[in-house]
Amino acid sequence: MGRDLDVHIVQNPSHDFTRSPMPTALHPDLVVALNRYDGDRIFIRLYGTAVPPSRHGDPCAVLNTRPAAVRALASRLRQRWKAEFVDARSSAEDMTLTADRHEFPYATQVDLSGEPEEELGPVLDELAVHGAYLLFGALLEGGEPPVTRVRQVLIDVLSRENLRIRFDSDVLFLPWSLLCLPEGASGGDGLDTHFGRFLGHRHQIEQTGGYYPDLPDARTPAPPLTSPSVSLNHDTEVDVLGLTKAAQVAALLAKDTSFRERRSRQALVDDIAAGRLNEQFMYFWCHGLFRTDGADSPFLVVRLSDGRDIDAQTVLARCGADSGTVLRRHPLVLLNACYAGMPGSADLAHLGGALIRVGAAGVLGPHIEMPQIFAAEYALTYVERYLGGHQTAGAIAHDLARHFAGVHRNPLALAYTLHGGMDSRLERVP
Repeated sequence: MGRDLDVHIVQNPSHDFTRSPMPTALHPDLVVALNRYDGDRIFIRLYGTAVPPSRHGDPCAVLNTRPAAVRALASRLRQRWKAEFVDARSSAEDMTLTADRHEFPYATQVDLSGEPEEELGPVLDELAVHGAYLLFGALLEGGEPPVTRVRQVLIDVLSRENLRIRFDSDVLFLPWSLLCLPEGASGGDGLDTHFGRFLGHRHQIEQTGGYYPDLPDARTPAPPLTSPSVSLNHDTEVDVLGLTKAAQVAALLAKDTSFRERRSRQALVDDIAAGRLNEQFMYFWCHGLFRTDGADSPFLVVRLSDGRDIDAQTVLARCGADSGTVLRRHPLVLLNACYAGMPGSADLAHLGGALIRVGAAGVLGPHIEMPQIFAAEYALTYVERYLGGHQTAGAIAHDLARHFAGVHRNPLALAYTLHGGMDSRLERVP
């Protein structure tokens, strides 16, 4: 008669491959991978559960366009958002007829629901046209069968709603949330027709670029904290007159949390060197600008109250060889500084990339020069939701894009983008 034998496992060679992933780590519905091919070409591949099965395999193609040309168009798209929307001015006649009409109506208020739709509609249409051209006209140009197939599959998949999408590339860092479906591919009426074309309005989106943090081991998680550990890294001279909700964001961060405030570069580098970066959420409220200093490409710097530059090298130079353990609780970082969501080159010259390299789970920041009044309003809503511990970073960003578009008729939330961290969620002690 058969019987079960007692088995004692003395070795487990597949230990690291059979362990289940973290419960919050889910595979995206769609991954758009763009990699360098044959020197200066781009190879694109689409895969994921949202891609329809085919006997020809995953849709893929070698694209005709060159990376430099696409990056130049992406830069022009960001500039167009600044010129066409943020810097849009009211006519002298409008300001004469309406006493409360702002000279820069879209930059000086959050709620645009009272603005004339016949003015806002054409602006959104212009931005959507160029967002669609960058993706389907410039990046996916050409009539070769492989390119045509990729283009059609991408249109069909992106025409759905609420997918979790990852754009992974070591050669192209584009403002994906500002790119759009072709005209007629989205539903809705009036302004909703325009909003519905933007990818950031339709889907959760993250950009990855060949660098990922060392995720915590599922078997040995970091000890739980009785209250969330957060930091505010800021320039107190930003909005010194108190015209925005920046003070409310600071108060929210300090309420019922383990709170760390930094106002200088020295405070940040001291904490890096001493291994005191124990935050689960890091918030930067400061100015951002680009420098060259003889580098091949501009790089982002931010400044706190002391006015001293903080860039990628500031972070990496203090971390040493074991840099992956510096941010050991793998925080989400909200870089609420102008252009913070605009990455540099793939060699991690960008500050956000450096933070991910030393352990951040993801970095959220704007692609464009963001008006202070909107940046503070966005941060207040985002921080409140994230500290609640119920939603992931990607879900909140998507919800806010729809919230500001639907309630306030304001598209600026679309300009915030996630670099990694779509599934990041603040773990709270029950």
